[in-house]
Amino acid sequence: MSAIIDDKVVAGAQNPNIVKEDPMVALTESVKSLYFFRDHYFENHSIDNALQKSSDVEKEMRNTLIKFDECKGYEIDGARARYYYLKGKVLNVVDRFVPQAEELLSKAVKLEPRLVEAWNELGECYWKNDDIQQAKNCFIGALPHQKRNKVSLRNLSMVLRQEQTKTHEEQVRNIEQGVEYAKEAVTYDISDGTSWAILGNAYLSSFFTIMQNPATLRLCMSAYAQAEKDIVARSNPGLFYNKAVALKYQEEYKLALESFEQAMSLDPTWEVPQNKRDELLTYLKDVQNSVDSKGRLKPKKLHQIIQSLDAKHLGPYKGGSYTYADKTVKLDLVPLKELKNGINLEKLVFGKVVCWIQDSDCVPFAFCMIDKDLTCVAVTVYNLAKGKGVTIADSVAIPEPFITNQMFSHSANEFNFKSIRVETPVVLVVNGRKLGRDQQASAKLSSFKKSD
Repeated sequence: MSAIIDDKVVAGAQNPNIVKEDPMVALTESVKSLYFFRDHYFENHSIDNALQKSSDVEKEMRNTLIKFDECKGYEIDGARARYYYLKGKVLNVVDRFVPQAEELLSKAVKLEPRLVEAWNELGECYWKNDDIQQAKNCFIGALPHQKRNKVSLRNLSMVLRQEQTKTHEEQVRNIEQGVEYAKEAVTYDISDGTSWAILGNAYLSSFFTIMQNPATLRLCMSAYAQAEKDIVARSNPGLFYNKAVALKYQEEYKLALESFEQAMSLDPTWEVPQNKRDELLTYLKDVQNSVDSKGRLKPKKLHQIIQSLDAKHLGPYKGGSYTYADKTVKLDLVPLKELKNGINLEKLVFGKVVCWIQDSDCVPFAFCMIDKDLTCVAVTVYNLAKGKGVTIADSVAIPEPFITNQMFSHSANEFNFKSIRVETPVVLVVNGRKLGRDQQASAKLSSFKKSD
């Protein structure tokens, strides 16, 4: 037996056509296979297996590490930096921070500072450990060593949104720069859904930090739509969580609830989407009950409020028109029941506040308003400064109202109410006085690392 083995060894050594396989090539392919398994998990598994995904990925990670152990000693054979990078990348495949991954990736960049992939991977490792500044340094450090790359750029977009700043102005600059980095990342590979998703998140942060502008939300939703075309991106629960948040503020409530539930399906262990879904359902049920019961006011109190409606509280809108920046807008006072879906140009509605509605996010400020015909609608006000708002029995006039008929069912809940969306409080007249700029401010978005 030993003679046969010896013959094979000698034959191989003497045959110049036999090329010994480079272990680094084999390891590189193993790492690619591991990440393909993770990123394309739902191509080969049912969504019902989502709860097993994490343990299945961990199992694949361990199997891949065995291959590195089989090549032990190769790290000193002229390819140490790449060996450490690949092994660190294997350990970094899981969602949690792995200290050994940081150690290996740190060794890789010290040995080979131009190894851009290692810088990006190390940055993601720091990101998982909540070390935002170190993550930022890694992504910035990767850019000078190579032409600008999508991974560094989109990751910079993420860390800039999370970086602690001393002033609101600095935060705004970070958000604006984050949008630009994310837009540039998309240009390097327009088919990469992860880059599109991060661009959508950048727009969403801009909506909350800079200005709650519906146009920004539309850009956000457009980016998410592009992201969903990519199997890797649409396997990420964070995409659907962030999409749900954007849909909520577009007041597309049915779609928002469904998107939260898609995030829940993709990662049943992540509690945030379920909590936000439940909070939104609670909010909607509160709105529905408040509209149906006209603020839960007793008939006598409701009658008194309606009787106190006085045209003098229309303030600057009383004359049937309003002049702003040398432009005069005609305004016809109409009952709430005559409003059409969408924007009602040159129309004015006037009523009394009968209740306000609590939302865990405090955005938008929501209240119910009733007019002299006893029609009750919900009103949502965006860009309202903290601590500002209206109180019960206040008279409120709203020019050119944008109205939506919320009519849908979800999880045995039936919703059917009308809602007026107000993009800025400065258009409101409350008790005869137009609200000032001090009533307007930006909101802050609660963010979760998994969202990116």
